[in-house]
Parts: sequence; C-alpha cells; structure tokens
Amino acid sequence: MRWENRSVWMELVFLAYPSRVGLRALCFLGISLVYSCVLVGNVLIVASVQMEARLHTPMYYFLGSLSGVEICYTAVVVPHMLACTLQSEKTIPLLGCAAQMAFFIGLGSADCFLLAAMAYDRYVAICHPLHYPLIMTFALCARLVVASVLLGLLLAFQLVAFIFSLPFCRARGIQHFFCDVPPLLRLVCAQSHVHEQSVLAAATLAIAVPFFFVAASYVSIARAVLRGRSAAGRRRAFSTCSAHLAVVLLQYGCCAFMYLRPSSSYRPQRDQLLSLVYTLGTPVLNPLIYTLRNREMKDVVGRVVSRNCLSQNS
Repeated sequence: MRWENRSVWMELVFLAYPSRVGLRALCFLGISLVYSCVLVGNVLIVASVQMEARLHTPMYYFLGSLSGVEICYTAVVVPHMLACTLQSEKTIPLLGCAAQMAFFIGLGSADCFLLAAMAYDRYVAICHPLHYPLIMTFALCARLVVASVLLGLLLAFQLVAFIFSLPFCRARGIQHFFCDVPPLLRLVCAQSHVHEQSVLAAATLAIAVPFFFVAASYVSIARAVLRGRSAAGRRRAFSTCSAHLAVVLLQYGCCAFMYLRPSSSYRPQRDQLLSLVYTLGTPVLNPLIYTLRNREMKDVVGRVVSRNCLSQNS
C-alpha cells in the first residue's frame, strides 16, 4: 500500500496506552508533571542566557540553544500523548504521523549535533585557550546551531519520506505512545532489508558520527588537562566538562540503543519504557545536570527566579 493507494486521512491507532480509567488518569498526571518540569527547567535556562550579560559566551549560547531545541522536541509528541491518555480513541492521521515522526527525529538529531558542537567548544576552550575568542565567534556559533537543526531535519525528512513510501500492511495498530521508527517499521510488509539498512545509515549519521566526534574531543581535552595543568586547573576543567559528558552519555546511550540495532530486536514493552526516558527523561534531567554542576548557572537561574518573584509581588 503506497502513498498513491492510501488516503492521507487514514488513521493509525496507538496501542500502548492503558485502557483502565484509573491508570489513564495516573499516566496523565505523571506525564503532565514531568512535562511541566521540562518546560520550566529549559525555559529558565533560555531566559537566563538571554537576560544575563555574563552568560553571553559560546558555551552558554549552545546551552540555551540546546534547551530551546528540547522545548520544541518534547512539544512535538508530549501534548499529543496527553490528549491520547484522556481520549477513548487514540488515533492519529497518517499524514500527522509522518509529520510527528519527521520533527521528532529531526529535532532529536539536532540535539545530537548540538552536543557535538558543545564538545568542540570545550575542546577549543581547553586545548587552544589563546585562540578561543578568535575561533569561537558569535557568527560561528550561530552557524553551528543553524546547521545542527537544518541537518537534523534534512536527515529526518529523507528518512520519513523513504519509510512512508514502503508498502504497509493492513494493520493500523502501533505498539507505541507516538510515531517512531522501530514500531512503525513493524507495519511494513516488505521483506527486504533495504529499509532497515537505510534506518541504520541515517542513525549512524545522526548518532554515531557526532558521538565519535564528541569522544575524540574529550580524548584531546583529557590529554591536554593531564599534561599541562595544576591540580586546581584540572578540577576546574573536569568540572566544566563533566555536566556535558553526563548529558552526552544519557542522550547518545538511549538513542543508540533504540536506533542502532536490527529491527528483529524490537521488544514493544521494553522499548516503550525506553522511549519515555529519551522523550521526557533526558529533557528534564539536562537542566538539572547543567545547573547543579555549574555554580555560575545555578546563581544566575536563582537570580532570574528571584527577580521574577519580586516583580510579581510588587
């Protein structure tokens, strides 16, 4: 069943949501709470970077951009998840499914590329500190952010166009909470491995390549820090990089497990749980990791919150 033989108004059904009213209400409250934390934490980081002049540096510019992308990334799927939790019919039009998957994968890929850009920023700052202001200009930072988003969306749109050109079976049920690649490929009737190889190729470009770039950057950083700095300098350098490294391991680890594997290893219940980790878990943990591990960021966020509270009281 190809695009010319199927209606764009055909609906797919999500089968992962609980059917009992009590469980649906509990899921709605839990997802709402976590999503509120995602929005508050990331909006605070974006606002702090914009409002505080001392944070107008490449490192915080990338951090603010990462938070902005994660706000959009979660907004693609979480509001629809909340609606499906309350509705009796948990459906999505075929065209809506394609759009949701394209932007979800595209913004998730942009996250991976932005983390690689942040690793490059730390590499230049620690390994080439004298040339840092000349290399990491605002123009370069802006180009890296725009390139990350555009490249992520380009890869995603190509992948989604390829997947939705495959012959689908008559089954309309998706064993998932939203439109994602592994569960949707279960609806494909073609026996060829070409589609699986195409997904692996796109995942390699979006996940494995940036990860190896991040790993190479941190190997160079570790060598530079261990070779020529004092104990206090080493602690400061590792403290600066540890938050970013924790986010990198969390993001790339979940994405690699989900997408860099054969479709035969797909397990609906396990993968549904994992999807909640990288859809809600990493966006809510990223602001906590960056603020708790960064005293300057923590102080600025505290001042922004206090300033807003005082302005509202007055």
